[in-house]
Amino acid sequence: MKTEISTAAGFITRLLRTPGGIDDEELLCFSDSLQEALRDHYKHHWFPLMPSKGSGYRCIRINHKMDPLIGKAAGMIGLSHERLFQLLPSELTLWVDPFEVSYRIGEDGSICVLYEGPAPSVKNAKALESRSSSCKEEWRIGRASPSKNYNMMTVSS
Repeated sequence: MKTEISTAAGFITRLLRTPGGIDDEELLCFSDSLQEALRDHYKHHWFPLMPSKGSGYRCIRINHKMDPLIGKAAGMIGLSHERLFQLLPSELTLWVDPFEVSYRIGEDGSICVLYEGPAPSVKNAKALESRSSSCKEEWRIGRASPSKNYNMMTVSS
């Protein structure tokens, strides 16, 4: 869980990094606060043997409305929701699941993988095989994986 949370917080923090914007010390504080908020939020909703279980609960979402966990971390450095909306995409979905962190900017954007962890052990893989496929997995059937050459996308208004 530590790697996945660190990856998610690092991604959001990089989106906030702009020339002449928030200084590095404040960004570090934001990242630490967001990681702590995510750890607390996911504490009883992390299922490595069934990674898709709880995925909706762990999803970080900005859809013209700020995700409360991002808003809370931003408040720790005095960053207003208005400023957040200037710096972050107006539509962002970030899935933080065991063994994978992925994101989509916009409702019709491509899903890009930020982190893909090692496969579960053979013993755990058998347990994963026996469960029915999740909605997320069914959606991906027949679709090509996103390119492994990920570029940071920025959105300006």
